[in-house]
Amino acid sequence: MPIVQHKKLKVKEAQQMPIAQVLRQFVREGELYRRIEDDKSQTVRESVVSEKLFANRIECFACGHRCVIFDGLPGVCRVRFNEGGKLYVPWGYVGALNLDPIEKKPFFHAYPSARALSFGMLGCDLQCPYCQNWQISQVMRDSVATMLADFTPITPEEFVRMALRYKAKVLTSTYNEPLITSEWAVALFREGKKYGLVGSYVSNGNATPEVLDYIRPFVDLYKIDLKSMRERNYRELGGKLETVLNAIRWTFERGFWVEIVTLVVPNFNDSEEELRDAARYIASVSPDIPWHVTAFHPDYLMTDRNSTSVKTLIRAAEIGYEEGLKFVYAGNLPGMVGQYENTYCPKCHQLLIERYGFQVRRYRITDGKCPDCSEPIPGVWWKDEEVPSYLRR
Repeated sequence: MPIVQHKKLKVKEAQQMPIAQVLRQFVREGELYRRIEDDKSQTVRESVVSEKLFANRIECFACGHRCVIFDGLPGVCRVRFNEGGKLYVPWGYVGALNLDPIEKKPFFHAYPSARALSFGMLGCDLQCPYCQNWQISQVMRDSVATMLADFTPITPEEFVRMALRYKAKVLTSTYNEPLITSEWAVALFREGKKYGLVGSYVSNGNATPEVLDYIRPFVDLYKIDLKSMRERNYRELGGKLETVLNAIRWTFERGFWVEIVTLVVPNFNDSEEELRDAARYIASVSPDIPWHVTAFHPDYLMTDRNSTSVKTLIRAAEIGYEEGLKFVYAGNLPGMVGQYENTYCPKCHQLLIERYGFQVRRYRITDGKCPDCSEPIPGVWWKDEEVPSYLRR
């Protein structure tokens, strides 16, 4: 059997793929854009060709790229596109759908052990070579992902009925980058809010103030991937470090419950100096923000290095505490990182939440506080009457 090779698709190549034609039926005019007014110089005005080229330009601000998109073309994400001076965005489908424990997102300080009905769409604004969800995130950019692409049509009402049927507390936009499909996420979360469901984003943090203000009424939990503290690394992934650092502060200031994840990738971002820079920055925003340092495994295009060692992950967690963070977790290696799977009171150091991987084994927080010393524990916790009975055993 021949080996299928990954190939980076050009825009025109991607637009000619069969999936692209189908996806054009699942769009709606977006809300996160503006028309660019005609500001061309007199010299340019005199060119008929340029008149046509510059007509109907728009700026999309769903993500930090702030793409200026010409008529007939998509943005960097390849799934938001300009047609006749209007921005069209993904709508009415899911590319992935799973019922996950909330700890898998990961959110460790929000409704422990809750079920999160999690969905993804197609496309992404970054191109991480180690992405474990590349089959959906790199559609319209990677030839293999685009050939494999599939999706399921669904309505907001159907999605929420499913969440209620399976007793999900949380709705999560994840797997690909949620910012680029925010109009659809808001439609789902708006419907879910009628039934007391909580909206959440699992995001790369390549945000703008406009998109955060747009989603804030419907999104309460926001996880950001802080992939590196080096600009050259972010350039390799297709983003900017400054944008993500700003987003961490912006989300915190807007009242989202924020948790940060750094996937510790050998020979990419695993130096003690860089990990310390990450922890120090998070602590400068708030020492109450949980930081998850998680283990890398070879995937997609990055298969030239080993998985993250237990020793490296534990050292990363230690650095987080050394830099003043109150809650640091080591992930993806269940049962191998000792205390760094659990939540402890930062004042009296008593065990509050015991975990094994994504499983909560013990939950002792009462009314948002440590039951031993009454220290308030930052997070979005169950009301006492809502705590699942099995967590109180």
